[in-house]
Amino acid sequence: MTYAFDFSGFGLYAGMLARGVAVTLGLTAVSTLLGGLVGIAGASVAVAGPKWARWLVASYVELIRNTPFIVQLFFVFFGLPSLGIHIDEIQAAILAMTVNLGAYAIEIVRAGIDSISRGQVQAAQALGLHGRQVFRYVVLPQALANVFPALLSQVLIVMLGSAVVSQISVPDLTYAANFIQSRNFRSFESYVIITATYLLLSILLRRLLNRFGRGLFAGRAARGADSAPRNWRTRLAWRGARTLPTER
Repeated sequence: MTYAFDFSGFGLYAGMLARGVAVTLGLTAVSTLLGGLVGIAGASVAVAGPKWARWLVASYVELIRNTPFIVQLFFVFFGLPSLGIHIDEIQAAILAMTVNLGAYAIEIVRAGIDSISRGQVQAAQALGLHGRQVFRYVVLPQALANVFPALLSQVLIVMLGSAVVSQISVPDLTYAANFIQSRNFRSFESYVIITATYLLLSILLRRLLNRFGRGLFAGRAARGADSAPRNWRTRLAWRGARTLPTER
């Protein structure tokens, strides 16, 4: 028996598919921004924070990295209302994606911070910069440049993983495909279309962010034989930087 492909009726659902793409990209954009901020803040605490704060960050990272995203999503959407925190499905999806991305971003950014030479930190201290200035103007730009490809890959993983948010009725691309195949009973064609769409989105998003990264971090990636010191060396340098006088 030969299967007969039929894409003729999908034009009726073009608007729904377009809205699904918009929702998927919107969720990815917001969670990337928020998750990136979580990653930077958490990585700075993991490197130079007090012991109790480092323990909290490490616990958060281990919890998120060792549990499925769909369980995290269900916990946010179905669990938080039990605690009196009521959010809609879009907010739940953004929160879950941000929490998930943030945990991975912390480890990625922390690795970037550890890759910065101790000599650069000491040189910045010698110029009179205090700890926050060293982090903002010397360490962070180079750290992000060094790990930008890894961050980009994680963003794409989060975008592709966002397909499960359809399980809480978020009208994303997968939700649109599920709805369409339930109406026209062309499951194979429906999922061929969204598979091709996710592939196209991934390729275009990677190219766009790569171009953005090349422009933003041009010439900032750390180089040299001493560009990958061990974690304890960077941590000692950071703690020394925090003892310098604050900026006037």
